[in-house]
Amino acid sequence: MANLKVSVVQYLNAVPLIWGMLHGEQQGKYDLDFTLPANCADAVRQRQADIGIIPCVEYHRMERMEILSGLAIAAKGEVKSVLLLSKVPIQKIQSIALDNSSRTSAALVRILMRKFYSRFVSLHPAAPRPEEMLKRADAALVIGDPALTFDGQVAEVYDLAAEWKKFTGLPFVFALWVGHQDSKLGRFRKDFEDSRDFGLAHVDDIAAEYAPNLKMKPLGVKVYLTQNVDYSLDEENRKGLRLFSKLAREAGIIPVEKELLFV
Repeated sequence: MANLKVSVVQYLNAVPLIWGMLHGEQQGKYDLDFTLPANCADAVRQRQADIGIIPCVEYHRMERMEILSGLAIAAKGEVKSVLLLSKVPIQKIQSIALDNSSRTSAALVRILMRKFYSRFVSLHPAAPRPEEMLKRADAALVIGDPALTFDGQVAEVYDLAAEWKKFTGLPFVFALWVGHQDSKLGRFRKDFEDSRDFGLAHVDDIAAEYAPNLKMKPLGVKVYLTQNVDYSLDEENRKGLRLFSKLAREAGIIPVEKELLFV
């Protein structure tokens, strides 16, 4: 029997989820393919992967999918890796360059600007190069490692998970393990949970390996993975996910708000 094909976000925030598949008891049991968040969704949709860590907004654009319960990439408050970098205060933004590797965060920007700031801004997809993005627009949405390691000068920096929490009082869920219903993902849930738990138990090892490439201190990586990113899908996170889905539908970002089918 062939190994399950798993599409994985290549950013640091996904590493604890698959650490067991890289170094633990799950090693060798799964075929991992690392790519950008938007591409994870496309890989699952096109059946190039059986399951992927996909932007949660994409679940509503796909057919006959299910979510592996209990696991997510979320934030209870400030996340540090989904940022709106702006040359002006948020109330004066007229144009935003959007990181083209993002889908959920791009939807979150639209919801925050329209519903909570009453701003109707022009949006321009762009490669995640903050300096170039800010030449084209008032603000730039940058996600993942480029946001986490941004050290440029900009007038205003808005953490979008913190902005969401400020207006809703809820956590924000960025990505979920999603796959095809006919893949019977429930069989693999314990492996995926154990892989995450192994990763969270070995954050020091992850920090030691990834900090040099990101030009971060190991302590900074550890704080990010343990205090900023939340890897659960508890009831509070589910409430945040449901509200985001509802607002995305109301804003016309997704055609329908699908029932969240968990396994």
